[in-house]
Amino acid sequence: MAINTRAPEAPETTRLAGRARLVLFVLCAAQFMVALDFSVLNVALPVLGEDLGLSRSALQWAVTAFALPSGGFLLLFGRIADLFGRKKLFLAGLAVFGAASLLATLAWDPASFLTGRALQGMGAAVIVPTGMSLLTTTFPEGPLRDKALGISGTLLSLGFTVGMLLGGVMTDTLGWRSTMGLLAVAAVVVLLLAPGLLPESRTPERPRLDVPGAVTVTGGLLALIYALSTAAQRGFGGADVWGTLVAGLALLAAFVVVESKSPAPLVSLPMLGRRTVAWGNVGGLVTFSMMSTVIFVLTLYLQETLGLSSFLTGLVFGVQGAASVVAGSYAPRVIGRFGARRTLVASLAGQGVLTAALLGAGADSGALLATVAVSLASMCHLGAIISYGLVVTSGVPDGEQGLATGLVTTTQQVGLTIGIPLLGVLATTQTALLDGVRTVLAVDAAIVLTTALLTAAALTRRGNRPTGTA
Repeated sequence: MAINTRAPEAPETTRLAGRARLVLFVLCAAQFMVALDFSVLNVALPVLGEDLGLSRSALQWAVTAFALPSGGFLLLFGRIADLFGRKKLFLAGLAVFGAASLLATLAWDPASFLTGRALQGMGAAVIVPTGMSLLTTTFPEGPLRDKALGISGTLLSLGFTVGMLLGGVMTDTLGWRSTMGLLAVAAVVVLLLAPGLLPESRTPERPRLDVPGAVTVTGGLLALIYALSTAAQRGFGGADVWGTLVAGLALLAAFVVVESKSPAPLVSLPMLGRRTVAWGNVGGLVTFSMMSTVIFVLTLYLQETLGLSSFLTGLVFGVQGAASVVAGSYAPRVIGRFGARRTLVASLAGQGVLTAALLGAGADSGALLATVAVSLASMCHLGAIISYGLVVTSGVPDGEQGLATGLVTTTQQVGLTIGIPLLGVLATTQTALLDGVRTVLAVDAAIVLTTALLTAAALTRRGNRPTGTA
């Protein structure tokens, strides 16, 4: 499907036609479904563990079993989609995700449930990069793509918040299995709509798949995500954590060496050498990892320090979700006026400043400050999500969009994984929780603000002029 945008200044260039809206709906629904899966189960874990016989220490695998394949295989499936057809792989990912969700819904013991979660993660690893590359190849670079990515980014951010709220309500009223059943139904709906709407796209040439590169990067990401996910639950004291962390870093280093010598690399090192690709992904990594950490420590602060109920805590994050929706509606206009690079830098700076503002929360009061500051910080975070995707993918040929969007989504997954284990442990290991929360927030804000300064310097250097909306 082709969407013509001959005159960017004309009003119709930012207006989605009927069929384009349906295509965008299908792609965004799939992304929203995956985002929902990240958070909808969290509040149900204690009930789930009791029902299936999972010990408290083993509950982390309900999250880790999904995170490992969903983060580890993103780059590989993004490249396979470039070579063999994005629509075809997207549909296959939906089928796997739906079947896995059904298995998790009907699980009769821990093994069957964790198998379902792992297969859900595998399906997500297919859906996310193929869905994003279908979006960027369907909507041409310019106002239409800005608007499409704005809507997609808003729903992605909203999916995490809605998942937290919906998971609690569904678990209390229908039981934890309903959270997995919802995902199965959603996958079936999208799978029924997608075949007749989505265009097929792939690269015109058919180079060989870089198997050594695929093995090293997938193994490296799997080991890294396992180490950090485990550290989030048990800290960095275990030998398995350090062993897999070192192994992961070694495999990723080997991946760089392999790619430098491969005639058909899985990741083009010249692409990684582009400032837009490199620093766009750095900005994305920081905004995802640091915002997930803020939400984690705020949840502890609101419930354990201020004594708010789960319902009131959920309302705080409900306001945050509403703010993200507002930001998503305005972000494409801001990007259209100021460019994606400037928007990324400004968004990171705003997120950092507002995270620092949370340091004013006290032991007896601070719920209002937390609600306002985290909501405004989330608006900046949403701006960073949308703009970093545009910075990375702008100017990339259609034949490499799967690779570029694979990098974007891998950054997203790794960012969501590393923030809490790297910083959250500072909050949970100190004697006074409030002191730990403040330490985390101070470090978090410093990292985001430093990244904003470095990204600004890198993306505005001479010889790196913006093109299009980037």
